[in-house]
Amino acid sequence: MTGDGSPAEQRCEKSLPALFEPFTLRGVTFANRICVTPMCQYVAEDGHAVDWHMAHHGRFSLSGVGGACVEASGITRTGRITHGCLGIYLDSHIEGLARIVSLYHAQDIPVGIQIAHSGRKGSAAVPLDGAAPLAQHDPEKAWQAVAPSAIAMSDGWPVPHALDEAEILSLLDKFAAAATRAVRAGFDFIEIHGAHGYLVNSFFSPISNKRNDRWGGPDPEHRARFPAQVAEAVRAVIPSSMPLLYRTSAVDGFDDGVTIEDTVVLARILGSSGVDLIDCSSGGIIGPSGRAALRPSPGYLVPYAERVRRDADMPTMAVGLIVAAQQAEDIVSSGQADMVAMGRQLLDDPNFAMHAARELGHPNPYSLLPESYRFFLERRKL
Repeated sequence: MTGDGSPAEQRCEKSLPALFEPFTLRGVTFANRICVTPMCQYVAEDGHAVDWHMAHHGRFSLSGVGGACVEASGITRTGRITHGCLGIYLDSHIEGLARIVSLYHAQDIPVGIQIAHSGRKGSAAVPLDGAAPLAQHDPEKAWQAVAPSAIAMSDGWPVPHALDEAEILSLLDKFAAAATRAVRAGFDFIEIHGAHGYLVNSFFSPISNKRNDRWGGPDPEHRARFPAQVAEAVRAVIPSSMPLLYRTSAVDGFDDGVTIEDTVVLARILGSSGVDLIDCSSGGIIGPSGRAALRPSPGYLVPYAERVRRDADMPTMAVGLIVAAQQAEDIVSSGQADMVAMGRQLLDDPNFAMHAARELGHPNPYSLLPESYRFFLERRKL
């Protein structure tokens, strides 16, 4: 297993809860196991970060999390989900992204970015406007979505253009170019978005990939070719010390879709392609939601992270309604996952890390916070 996952390797202070032990991937050490998950904000201007992104990330940079990942950022203009999505396809995007990086680095928090292509789920309205395809919502602003096969995502969605060989190879170059910009912006790690029905995921799922050339086929090894080559293209242009993460939909949740056994195969291949950690989500291959046909409940996706960690011998990140301190502690301490990613829970409680540290008996919960906060909180008289 790459990365330091064992208690003997990771435990610096026996008095620390497992959730607050450091974790190292390649040349990056996370001070604790809590990571801000990528959360699309849908307010970018021509792919550029705006003041809202600074406010959004500023609050998390002061919260004591171990790491953070910036939202899905399109590797091409038409690789965004909506017109409001961040992009990383122009050099002019670097300046705004670097501002986000500086917020986290000022607090010694590693920050990464999720690079993505929307595939057949692109050309959509922002969620506040209904998330419908622009072909229905605003045809003049619509663009041609692409996919491994000419199969619409669901009823009412346009049929995507099936990519040819040259177009696939060009997209691999676009992923590499995006990764190069991420390095220039100062990010500490990169996450490839291979989940939720977007382009990389759609190559791996047999529901959306009906190709009979080298980019498809009935077995997961062949359908993993595009995800693996994306990983190899990215790994080739980033520093050897830079961790590469991959977010996967561990199951499609539908008949004839991706199974957890398929995902274990994928994780093994990705591990040989330069990926260091698998971020285990689920679903999204059919319909607009990133949720599979599963009943959500606290920690409902954690078993997938545990299975991949065990059977693929890869570090994993768990997601999915992780909402309580003891729950997060149990996930890490039991070896189900190496890190936990949170989105809406951190929107609800940006200081979750400090509150969890206090609940779990951390010797100094305020040590997670910036010095100017810590100084006064330690002297507060209750």
